[in-house]
Amino acid sequence: MTPADARAGSADASPRSTALLARARAVTPGGVNSPVRAFNAVGGTPRFMASGSGARLTDVDGQEYVDLVGSWGPMLLGHAHPEVQAAVVAAVARGTSYGTPTEPEVELAEEIVGRTPVEQVRLVSSGTEATMSAIRLARGFTGRDVVVKFAGCYHGHVDPLLAAAGSGLATLAVPGTPGVPESAAALTVVLPYNDRSAVEAAFAQHGDRIACLITEAAPGNMGVVPPEPGFNGFLAETCRAHGALFVSDEVMTGFRASRQGYWGLDGAAEGWAPDLMTFGKVMGGGFPAAAFGGRADVMAMLAPDGPVYQAGTLSGNPVAATAGLTTLRLADEGVYEHLTKVGDAIRLAAAEALTQAGVPHVVQSAGTMFSVFFTGQPVRDFADASTQDTAAFAAFFHAMLDAGVYLPPSAYEAWFVSSAHDDAAVETVLAALPCAARAAAAAGGEAR
Repeated sequence: MTPADARAGSADASPRSTALLARARAVTPGGVNSPVRAFNAVGGTPRFMASGSGARLTDVDGQEYVDLVGSWGPMLLGHAHPEVQAAVVAAVARGTSYGTPTEPEVELAEEIVGRTPVEQVRLVSSGTEATMSAIRLARGFTGRDVVVKFAGCYHGHVDPLLAAAGSGLATLAVPGTPGVPESAAALTVVLPYNDRSAVEAAFAQHGDRIACLITEAAPGNMGVVPPEPGFNGFLAETCRAHGALFVSDEVMTGFRASRQGYWGLDGAAEGWAPDLMTFGKVMGGGFPAAAFGGRADVMAMLAPDGPVYQAGTLSGNPVAATAGLTTLRLADEGVYEHLTKVGDAIRLAAAEALTQAGVPHVVQSAGTMFSVFFTGQPVRDFADASTQDTAAFAAFFHAMLDAGVYLPPSAYEAWFVSSAHDDAAVETVLAALPCAARAAAAAGGEAR
């Protein structure tokens, strides 16, 4: 059976998802509310999920999957965790939104400050809002306009951060998507990740104009590409030397890579801290919640204390704050030990299966996050990630899906496990890998 046949069979086995997609396309662009859900990168019909419990999802056709997406990271404790659910039900019973300060938002802020190097935080509703606000604050604090970012690092759909690289390492960028004005992209410098020389060149050329450098603490949006040893510390020192702010985006890695996020794996050991950080996903416990925070003197620039304006009707929503607070309080060292154990078992088994099938691959990790690249060389930046055999991945994805394992439907995403992934869930994944690896080998051979 070819990969195309497998995808056709999968679609035929999911008639309700197919029907829902047709309905959705009539009222929603592409039938989805976030592009990666559309299965465009792998082909076939996206599964419409009806419920989640522990490590598993059930779609509208009644098919069950071991989930390695975890709502793209937030479900650290698995789906419908009973203690989180109970806390949320109690919060909802008290009311869903007041537009006033509440105790849960104070407690959630205290929990974030207690785990990270930030001194103050401001709660918002999405990771995009957090990074947008951090950029505005950095510009307001420094009085500068230029932002430096890295190709392959995703910081939400903020205009100045949706820019493609220019013609040179330190060349100001052009828009990477229609709808972003050239004036917005022109204030962004896009560099290759893990490239110290490119950073030095950018600051040499634009240093007195750079408000901040923003980076994912450990990129997960081009697949997992950890920073080379000392790279984040180098960025912090470079920014400090030029009067710019260092913004570490931990929307994905925060409280996921480790109890203290990725900063706990490098900054805490090396003795440096970002000026600003952004958080999301895990800190919301499955609800729309995010935050940005940092040095007290920088945060003091925010209204109502300072002149930089930022606001949100649902910021610090009591239900979302309660879900996030409960999740973080339950996420003790035992949870992270379990995530590491389960993640290691799956990534090692994936590497073995792909090796046995003769499929070029690299498995990379950052704390408890990991991903499989369908390329034979180590991946240190977006250019390396772009050498993947996407046809091989598509075949691998659908073979895993048919075997009851739900992977991210893109070769450029991280895989996520949860504390709910028990031995039975892991065994389902391990049993599916050899057949999926053979499917990838066949598709890769066709592609070549």
